[in-house]
Amino acid sequence: MRVLAAMSGGVDSAVAAARLVQQGHEVTGVHLALSKNPQSFRSGARGCCSLEDSHDARRAADKLGIPFYVWDFSDRFRADVVDDFVAEYRAGRTPNPCLRCNEKIKFEAVLERGIGLGFDAVGTGHYARLVDGRLHRAVDPAKDQSYVLGVLDERQLAHCLFPLGDTVKTDVRAEAAALGLGVAKKPDSHDICFIPDGDTAGFLDRELGRRTGEIVDADGAVLGTHEGSHRFTIGQRKGLQIGTPAADGRPRYVLSIEPVDNRVVVGPKEDLAVDELEGIRLIWAGPRVEGSWRGFAQVRAHGEAMPAGFEVVGEADEHRLVVRLDEPATGIAPGQAVVCYDQDRVVGSATIARARRTASLAGAVAG
Repeated sequence: MRVLAAMSGGVDSAVAAARLVQQGHEVTGVHLALSKNPQSFRSGARGCCSLEDSHDARRAADKLGIPFYVWDFSDRFRADVVDDFVAEYRAGRTPNPCLRCNEKIKFEAVLERGIGLGFDAVGTGHYARLVDGRLHRAVDPAKDQSYVLGVLDERQLAHCLFPLGDTVKTDVRAEAAALGLGVAKKPDSHDICFIPDGDTAGFLDRELGRRTGEIVDADGAVLGTHEGSHRFTIGQRKGLQIGTPAADGRPRYVLSIEPVDNRVVVGPKEDLAVDELEGIRLIWAGPRVEGSWRGFAQVRAHGEAMPAGFEVVGEADEHRLVVRLDEPATGIAPGQAVVCYDQDRVVGSATIARARRTASLAGAVAG
């Protein structure tokens, strides 16, 4: 097959490209330029989109003897990932830009252009497995990235290759060293690549501006002020700067964010507990599922897989996913993705629009 190897400049994508070559594919390396000014993105261990990374990707491609190109997706990245990130915070939700980048850029945009150029598939260094065309968790649970790939649909997965899904990270680094790849010891990237200094609150201040608002308890009593509701996320404990201690002396957590009124509601940790989620923007990793079924729900990239019941409700053009957790969970915020699993197979995903406690849970907590 003619395969595009997405090369970020890290060790995983370099070894993935090497394996694709070893498997006999006709491989072309491509690095995605996601910023008009790449030096504004992080370098070293903390980024995945820097000028340094593009050089590392090119050197790896040269070592493997494959053609290499840099594709400029900076305008699309700004519109589909950065602007979306800002808009979600403006609306009081907590987005995951890495999922949106996978959905809109690394697969949708790259596949669109690649297939138009005559390529058959895109190969990446993600840790996940495709079994009979279905997306499964990776062998290495510590590196599993099936959650962040849960936004891919059946059509996209048919054109994907994940060569590292059956390998643990330590073996990938050893393989890179054996191949003479200079990135063998390069640290993994982390955090949000388009926020150069790691100051998310400062980035949002520049994008949205500061606006003084109230921090209140569940009864509406004013406990303090803040400089923008976008500076908070559900479940946050630190940095609340509340001058009035709780009557019981226990810490408070962010329970909800009200962007219209620019208010942040705080309270005890037990008030964070929810046992029912409602999701929109359903994406199926295989055939569409109707009705009710049981499986596991995951709401964070490396979060716990929680036993749950699932039900698709609503009209065909406005399907919603209701997730009923067997046990309550905390810190779940609108804007996050819930990925549904059947054991280790990804069934699909949805964007959380609402998280609530049912009457039964409220009674249990009260009791």
